[in-house]
Parts: sequence; C-alpha cells; structure tokens
Amino acid sequence: MASSLTRDSADPSTEKTFFGHPRGLATLFMTEMWERFSYYGMRALLVYYLVSGGADAATGSQGGGLAMTAATTTAIYSVYVSMVYLMAMPGGWFGDRVWGARKTVAIAGFVIMAGHLSLALPGQAMFFVGLILVAAGSGLLKANISTMVGHLYDGPEDPRRDGGFTLFYIGINLGAFVAPLVVGTVGKEHNWHLGFALAAVGMGLGLTQFLLGTKHLSPKSSLVPNPLTPEERKAVLTKVVLAVVGIAVFYGAVVFLGAYTLNWALVPLTLAGLFIPIAVLTRIKRDKDLSGAEQSKMTAYIWFFIAAAVFWMIYDQGGSTLSLFADDKTASTVFGLGFSATWYQSLNPLFVMALAPVFAWLWVWLARKNQEPNTIVKFAMGLVLIGASFFVFIIPMNMAGGDVKVSPMWLVSIYMIQTIGELCVSPVGLSVTTKMAPQKYASQMMGVWFLAVTAGDCITSLLSIAGVDLNGLGVIALQAAAAALAGFAVYAYRKKVQALMGDVH
Repeated sequence: MASSLTRDSADPSTEKTFFGHPRGLATLFMTEMWERFSYYGMRALLVYYLVSGGADAATGSQGGGLAMTAATTTAIYSVYVSMVYLMAMPGGWFGDRVWGARKTVAIAGFVIMAGHLSLALPGQAMFFVGLILVAAGSGLLKANISTMVGHLYDGPEDPRRDGGFTLFYIGINLGAFVAPLVVGTVGKEHNWHLGFALAAVGMGLGLTQFLLGTKHLSPKSSLVPNPLTPEERKAVLTKVVLAVVGIAVFYGAVVFLGAYTLNWALVPLTLAGLFIPIAVLTRIKRDKDLSGAEQSKMTAYIWFFIAAAVFWMIYDQGGSTLSLFADDKTASTVFGLGFSATWYQSLNPLFVMALAPVFAWLWVWLARKNQEPNTIVKFAMGLVLIGASFFVFIIPMNMAGGDVKVSPMWLVSIYMIQTIGELCVSPVGLSVTTKMAPQKYASQMMGVWFLAVTAGDCITSLLSIAGVDLNGLGVIALQAAAAALAGFAVYAYRKKVQALMGDVH
C-alpha cells in the first residue's frame, strides 16, 4: 500500500510517516495483512478439504481430501477457531513475561509459517500438526501485534491513536478479503496442498518485511514488561513438563489399548474451551481485591460475555455451515461467470471495509442528536441481527433440493446481515471491555473478551460431536430463535445492566 512519505530525520514534523502516522505502523499493517491473508486463506479451504473425498468425474472437481462427515468437519473447524482465540491469553502472557511483544511476534510468524507448510504436506497426521502450529502461532501473534501498535503513540491521549488502529483494522480486512479469492481458488479448484503452500508464502512475506522493518518500531516493543523471576520460571517449566508428560502418558495408553478415536482429541479441547472462560470469569469475579464498583461492573460484563458467545456461535458458522451450503446448494455462476465457493468468505471483510466507516459516522451523528443507542442496545441489535440472518437462511434451505441450486444473492444477503450485526457487537465489545476492566486485570481483559469467541465456537463443536446436524433446517431455526430471544432479553434487562455498569455508558 502506498504511503505519504517525506524524509527529514532532523525534523519530527517531516520525518517518514505512513498516512500521517509513525512509520512503524506500515510494518505492523503489512505484517497483519499478510498474516490474515495466510489465516483466512487456509480457513477458506479447511471445511472443503475435510469433506472432500475422491475426485468427481462428472464435474471434474478434485478429490484428495480427508473425506470426513459434515458433523466431524464442523466440530474440527469450530475447535480450531476456538483454539486460535483461546491461545491469545497465553500469547499475551509470553509477550508480557517471557519474550516481549516484538520477539513474540517474530517467533509466532515462524510457527504459523511452519504450520501452513505442514498443511501443504499430504496425510492426516501432518494436517493436524499444521492446525496446532497455526492455532498456537496465531494466538501468540494476535495478542502482541496490537500492543505494538499502541506503543507507536504517546499514550492513550495521542490524537492519532484511534486513526492508527483504524488503519491497522483495514490491513486485517484487506488480507482477509484477498485470501479466499487467491488461496481459496487455487486450493479448492486446483490443488489443496498448493493452496496451503500459498498461505505459507503469505506468512513468509509478512514475516520478512516485519524483520526488515523492526527498526521503525518503538523500543518499548522489545521490552519484557514483567519478566519472570528465576523462581517463577522454574515453577512454570516444572508445570509444563508435568502436563506434557501426563498428557503423553494418557494418550499413549489410549492408543496402546486401541481405543483412540478423533473424539479423544476433540472432546477434551471442546470442554476446555467452555470451562476455561467460566473459570477465568469466576476467578476475576471472586477476587476480594476488587472494589464494590469493580465487582458490579464485572457482573454486568458477564451479560455482555454471554451475549457475545451466543453471537459468535452463529457468526462463525459462516465458515462451516454456510460454506457447506455454498458448495452443495448454491449456484456457482453469476452472469455466466463461474467462481469458487471459497469466494463467499471474502464477503465479510468486504462488507466490513465498506460499512465500518458508515457506522462510525452514524454513531457520531446520532450522538450529536443525543440519540445514539447505548452499549447494551447495540449488543441487543447485534444478537437480533445474527438471529435474523439464520431466519433468512431458512428460505434458501427450503428452496434448495435435489438438483435445484439457489441464487448466490441469498448468501450475499446473509453475510451482509451478519456483518452489520458484527459492527454492532465486535468494536463495541472491545471498547466496553477496556472501560469495565478492573484495574488489577486491565492488561488481561482483552484476552477475556476473546474467550467469548472460544466459548461460542466450542458450543458449536460440542453440538456437532453430540450428533446434532447443524446443517439441518430445524437446528438452524432453533439457533435463530435463541439468538433473537437473547437479544430481546438483553434489551428487556437493559436498565438493570446499566445500573450495574455504574459510570460506564
């Protein structure tokens, strides 16, 4: 991306900038753009690779996938996405206590690239190794790269700060938009492993320019804010070694007894993704160091957390349930031009880039008229909209059958409704998390917010493992109704929640 650059190192007002922002923002923008390119490119292929079996002689489509059922595919996809967000918490811990943000992001880039290269190799074993590496690396990177964006500015009061994060957010969505068009098309329509290799190339490009551009980053990004003491380091290593040995012994025994199935991995991960968020919130809520006002805000925050989990449970099925419908039941041509089903994954980032500025303007305009909905109402709107998207989904599901395929505009409409709901929940949730965080947990609460995604996706995974057909009409309707009812419940109790929030509006 081009930038307005001038050179004069002696005068800060004329030194190199990136659209008026510190030059380091260009480095982080490009790193995140390429990382998202690799992540969303691989994600666009994931469900199709899992369900693909032998080649279809009639259509000429490739085979060579893992030939799993739709239920198993949805479970794996949901667990994978949930683990990416779950790993954001230990990722932030590594940045704060072990390596510092800059070193953690560099290591994360290598781990992610190794994961995509593993996916590029045939075989089920290398596939799952690749998923683990990408999830771990994404968690390490996600938690620390945003921190480095903040380091570029002179504290929270720097007037350029919000604009800098907006540009950074554009980088995220730009990478997410292009990836399904390139990686998705090559992988799904030509060769799965070549597609995964392209994702590795994308991460490699991002890592290369990050390493070359680190000189433009703030010196604070290299510091370890709260380094482990020798005693703490020894205790952590002991716990990790014991945990690894315990897991290895347990699964070794399961394999030795011939009892191992995929559910031995999926079920524990799913349950962990549900119990860890509950345990974290419970620990914070019961902390006696919190003041009465902070306790009250945490009670209110739990409402937002549960609402967000319900939202993400449906929203993230855009990459599983909706993707499977796109491939099986939706026409793949528009005006006579054919396209890959992976292209639907580009709709959300496209709509975000188009609509986010509109919503930002709308909230300001309504605020000037003293009519802006408060945070609780915005959350209720998001839940009702995500429910509405699945109510709309019922229509093309009824229309499709046999050889009948529905118009692509149905999915375009569904993704647009979901994106509008996302713009009511996601940025607002990030903001309210920072406002309601207890002082003691100020640096950890963003990781807590990401746990809402983990919880929502793990509910989806648990339902799939239990044999619930998430592609069934009745289950789609039930989810839509649950989300809409949750939205109305949040709205109905808005005054109670607002009272708990205290001075936060």
